[in-house]
Amino acid sequence: MNTLKVGDKVPSFSAKDQDGNTVNLSDYKGKKLIVFFYPKASTPGCTAEACNLRDNYAELQSQGYELLGVSADSEKRQTNFRNKYEFPFPLLADEDHTVINAFGVWGLKKFMGREYDGIHRKTFIIDEEGIVAKVIDKVKTKDHAAQLLD
Repeated sequence: MNTLKVGDKVPSFSAKDQDGNTVNLSDYKGKKLIVFFYPKASTPGCTAEACNLRDNYAELQSQGYELLGVSADSEKRQTNFRNKYEFPFPLLADEDHTVINAFGVWGLKKFMGREYDGIHRKTFIIDEEGIVAKVIDKVKTKDHAAQLLD
């Protein structure tokens, strides 16, 4: 797994959001972008993380950040997740792992003694030029915005 690091240029990507709209990295040129990867929509940790970001969205925006959530869930699952919790930011349905692979967040995971491949919960802060400014490896799901605003 070759994960993007601070100082790396983010490879150009495009993927569909929960409504089937195409979202491109280039849409965010000149803006600061937070891309957060989560394993599965509507699971407890992912819900806590996304709701914490939702609750602090105004503060993040006041500091110039745009947000993008990414998982390998289907558009339908992302739509249900967004509608249920009223997220003000798009969720990418990256079923073919285009974005997941571009950031290098797919790989071996361990959970309750078993190993499997999956999405690593990571968050990337990308500057206005498309360069990784910060990577958060140890996401605190209930207090994630504080890690970003730090």
